[in-house]
Amino acid sequence: MRTGKFIAFEGGEGMGKSTQARLLADALNKRGLEVVLTREPGGTPGAEAIRGLLLHPPGKGWGPEAEALLFAAARADHVKKLIRPALEAGKWVICDRFLDSSRAYQGDAGGVGDTKVRQLHEIGSKGLLPDLTLVLAAESNHVAERLRARDGDASDAIGGRADSYHSDVNSAFQSFVREEPDRFRLIDGEGSIDEVHERIVDAVKDIAP
Repeated sequence: MRTGKFIAFEGGEGMGKSTQARLLADALNKRGLEVVLTREPGGTPGAEAIRGLLLHPPGKGWGPEAEALLFAAARADHVKKLIRPALEAGKWVICDRFLDSSRAYQGDAGGVGDTKVRQLHEIGSKGLLPDLTLVLAAESNHVAERLRARDGDASDAIGGRADSYHSDVNSAFQSFVREEPDRFRLIDGEGSIDEVHERIVDAVKDIAP
């Protein structure tokens, strides 16, 4: 029986997910919980190898279908070798992106479709879902400033796509929150890092001791 908890951070580019995931992991560690902080794509040697292919693809890059398959393969390895064993050992897992990024990026913005992305997840990861998914959102002009500060002119293959693509991604995350309010929490990403962290701590209080 699973005794650990699984929390995923989601949202578009430049929302501060990695920083907030780390801060939440630190906060839960201070409460005496054993926490595994991980990311997608990545988290295991195999999944990290696929991450390199996705973010810096060979040749002309991947089509959306191939991209969805690669993400699903990375996730399958991640779930089998890191996430499920950690949860079964009673650890808390905090993941920077999970299934819902594939639903938003490849399923919606990429046109693969939500049903097919979920089917791949069922095959590869037996349908595992987080106990809670935190979606960070902020004003687009503030996000653009963060991306310039983070990436300069060196965006990866996904982050550097057209504004219309990223608009579709953000709209998809908003729809997920509306459709599944029991699993998702929308977090206001405006303000200081500490202010956003306080909102996240408040959002997880229902499942955190």
